[in-house]
Amino acid sequence: MPGPTGRVLTLLELLQSGGTRTVAELADRLGVDGRTVRRYVDQLIDLDVPVESMRGRYGGYRLAPGYRLPPLMLSDDEALAVLLGLVAGRRAGLTTTQHTANETASAKIRRVLPKHIARRLDALLESLAFTEQPGESDTPDAGVLLTLADAVRHRRPVSIRYTDRDGRRSERTLHAYGVVTHSSRWYVTGRDARIGEDRTFRLDRITDARTLPGSFEAPAGPGPAQRVLSGFATAEYQHEVTLRIHGTAEQIRARLPASVASLEEHEPATGEDRATERWLRVELRAERLDWLPPVLASLDLPFVIERPDELRDLVIGLADRLASYARQA
Repeated sequence: MPGPTGRVLTLLELLQSGGTRTVAELADRLGVDGRTVRRYVDQLIDLDVPVESMRGRYGGYRLAPGYRLPPLMLSDDEALAVLLGLVAGRRAGLTTTQHTANETASAKIRRVLPKHIARRLDALLESLAFTEQPGESDTPDAGVLLTLADAVRHRRPVSIRYTDRDGRRSERTLHAYGVVTHSSRWYVTGRDARIGEDRTFRLDRITDARTLPGSFEAPAGPGPAQRVLSGFATAEYQHEVTLRIHGTAEQIRARLPASVASLEEHEPATGEDRATERWLRVELRAERLDWLPPVLASLDLPFVIERPDELRDLVIGLADRLASYARQA
């Protein structure tokens, strides 16, 4: 059973986890009576820890909002969760341009871990394997990321300086709907006020972001993540591809996700049964076509190529090669 000092530190840890804690709840967690809880709270206040007393039916104690507590106290499970989150974030490319921030944060936590937890964590990290390579994409500036997030939350216009994939620089006013991560990259999606159309921008290509006066209303409809995926599927590329595939949306999405292709119902011809003729029209854009024939083959579904003819030739070529391989003894 911990002594009074240990229980005071436990009380601080409970309050630090957030929200208002009732006297009864704190007494139960600490194994003391309500009067002792109040005495422990007085000790924290004497140490300049801003504990607030909340009156009313659901009253109790809480820490003053915005107060930064030195030191930060984490339980064993919480410390493990934070460190694993840092590892996963680094692997997924979800970090900022301050590449050392992830490592220094990990190091600070590891220095204060109890030895038995540190040993168990080392054992876990040594035995942990990943099926994918770490994200190698460029990462956004922390200031840009936080400015955009604040603009999204408060529906404020933001001015950004952007460099596109061809190296062209521009300054835009954006009504940002949301920040999205996809395939190890950060994106912001919103309405470009100058052209009046929705656009998606990579955060690592934004060199500056400034919040502007005013506000805007977020549109109804798809959320930010769906808008980003739809933007990928309709982006301008060298080839425009249109297919009809006989199958369900789930079957097609297994090989052609929303970030690659758009789907819509294909109206059956006169006399055809809609229930049996389950054709979907698939549209996508691509810089190259050579990856599509293997994808269509892996679907193992009937399909019709509407355009381009070049894709039809590539599919026929793949089919001929597979047939020749299969005939070899």
